[in-house]
Amino acid sequence: MFPNFQQRQIKTAGAVINLRVGGKGPPVLLLHGNPLTHVMWHKIAPRLAEDFTVVATDLRGYGDSSKPPGGGDHFDYSFRAMAEDQVEVMKQLGFDQWCVAGHDRGGRVAHRMALDFPQHVAKVAFLDIVPTLHMLSHIPLKWAVDSYHWFFMAQPHDYPEKMIEAYGFERYIRKKLDKPGVGLSAFTPEAMAEYIRCCNAENIHAVCEDYRAAVSIDLVHDRVDADAGRRIGMPMLVLWGEKSHVNRSYKPMDAWRERAADVHGKMLPCGHYPAEQVPDETCAELRTFFGG
Repeated sequence: MFPNFQQRQIKTAGAVINLRVGGKGPPVLLLHGNPLTHVMWHKIAPRLAEDFTVVATDLRGYGDSSKPPGGGDHFDYSFRAMAEDQVEVMKQLGFDQWCVAGHDRGGRVAHRMALDFPQHVAKVAFLDIVPTLHMLSHIPLKWAVDSYHWFFMAQPHDYPEKMIEAYGFERYIRKKLDKPGVGLSAFTPEAMAEYIRCCNAENIHAVCEDYRAAVSIDLVHDRVDADAGRRIGMPMLVLWGEKSHVNRSYKPMDAWRERAADVHGKMLPCGHYPAEQVPDETCAELRTFFGG
């Protein structure tokens, strides 16, 4: 799925990060969402590699990256800890500044990276998210119903882990990706097989730690930034799906303009997974934004 890409594993201070790297030109880092892996970029990464050096990683806890303990305060699955992994990876690959695109959880990692490491991020793109603090501070009924997993997976260990294991890992992946009105047709058999392969008890525990961090330590970090008036200064692209839960419940451009000064955006004819559901449009938008 990633022709002419090299697979590597890089050890950071907190994890071992699995990745693929390929292409030539200015560096672009691609970060995936839940319940996915770096494979979610397989329809886009080879095309971007014609113009950029593309790095697609598995976040800690996902795919073939390591899955360290979360710690008592879940900090080791905070977006700050995950962003630090990715900065270390890019530095070890020899890059000092790069563009980054993140979907879903990866978008939240990219958000934290842009705030904590602005000297390293030239441009940032977010796929189908609004800022965590805004989202959790303005919860409409429809979003709460659509996104129940945010609060289910954040429950104390090991209630959600055991419930998902009892439901069945493959069944869980297919159910999670099968969004109403969109379905599973955009996910290739090869990609789906990878998502199923990587879903196991260790991964599910890590994902739950990710969600526990999101409603605790991550909000502490976000509130500190909000109170200090910290805003994202580099150019930002926001892409979201017309049929996604984000579009049904929020106004993405308004939400991001609260947190950034230079925001560009576009709604795409898809659901929550634009890189797989509308790869042509998504690739074109990223190529234009990162190359401009």
